[in-house]
Amino acid sequence: MRIELVTTLKRQATKILADLHKSKEPVLITEHGKPSAYLVDVDDYELMQNRMRLLEGLSRGERAIQEGRMLTQKEAKKAMAKWLK
Repeated sequence: MRIELVTTLKRQATKILADLHKSKEPVLITEHGKPSAYLVDVDDYELMQNRMRLLEGLSRGERAIQEGRMLTQKEAKKAMAKWLK
């Protein structure tokens, strides 16, 4: 992973962004020697967000199973009938 100072980002934003789009490697921006932010390619960010939504859905499903909140297929079809028309 590439690391850049915030002052370098201010001075060379266009170059850093061009390199980011070319390499697809995230850039860690630091301020006063401490991590401050990550720059990531838009496509990579959207892919990460989609993965997070999928993982959150799986987590909710697992929690529902642990809590016994399940329906049979017949019960689910009956409950969903109003949306399936």
